[in-house]
Amino acid sequence: MLSTFFKTKPVIDETSKAWIFDTFAWCIAELDGEFFKHDSKLVLPNNTFYPGSSNSVEEMANTIFSNTMKYAGMTAWPIKLVPAERFIQKPMPQLLFASRLRGESCNISCKVNSMNDSTPAIDIAFHVSQLNQPQDLIAYLVQIQTGILVHQHNAIHYDANNSTNTYAPGGKEVLPQTIDLVACFMGFGVIFANTAYQFKGGCGSCNNRNLNRQSALPELETVYALALFCVIKGIEVKQVKKELKSHLYKHFRQAHKEISQYLQETDNPEHMKLLIAHDK
Repeated sequence: MLSTFFKTKPVIDETSKAWIFDTFAWCIAELDGEFFKHDSKLVLPNNTFYPGSSNSVEEMANTIFSNTMKYAGMTAWPIKLVPAERFIQKPMPQLLFASRLRGESCNISCKVNSMNDSTPAIDIAFHVSQLNQPQDLIAYLVQIQTGILVHQHNAIHYDANNSTNTYAPGGKEVLPQTIDLVACFMGFGVIFANTAYQFKGGCGSCNNRNLNRQSALPELETVYALALFCVIKGIEVKQVKKELKSHLYKHFRQAHKEISQYLQETDNPEHMKLLIAHDK
């Protein structure tokens, strides 16, 4: 009885834990596991990952955007940042990939029905006021980029003849949560955990909900996904402490410990593969 009383409560419930592990395994299989293994880094909101100064707000925004695209492995993708006042919503083109999805060797064309062989750009809008909170801007950009990645993956693998697809675990019903989780898989877990909860007060000019990241994955699940990324990539907890919001660090440290123990003991073949997903 006493041993049960003093037992630490898990960071998240078993259903959420299983979904996060299953989705990470799906990401490695479907969203370029080679890039994850060799190139993905834990992206931190500091000058090491986002260095330099700029002479204008547009230059600063584009610098943040280009760095974010690089860490996501999507520099070859036809995605462009445009000021909100010039942004026009357009249908997303269906992209074709000659080989891999991400990385510098990614070769992309567009499925077009005209004589124009060029690949139309996919625009992302930004507002100057977003630069007041760079970490939130990064999270906003990553969430859209990740949504584009998942959308294009689903479009590539959709079979119109038998209406099957390779959606991530949970399917369409949890697609917003999946997109946030994929962002953590891509290395942006610290930034997503820090911005999972956002104060929505303030005047309209400084809180444009349309240009803020609308969090779908709850805070603790985001922290758990961050911890899973770190365990797989062999990243120690102390490397995260300085950059993660202080009230989240205890949960992160506990999740890191839980995940490390689970991966050593599990007999789930798909989860066991996560142990060898990265050369440690």
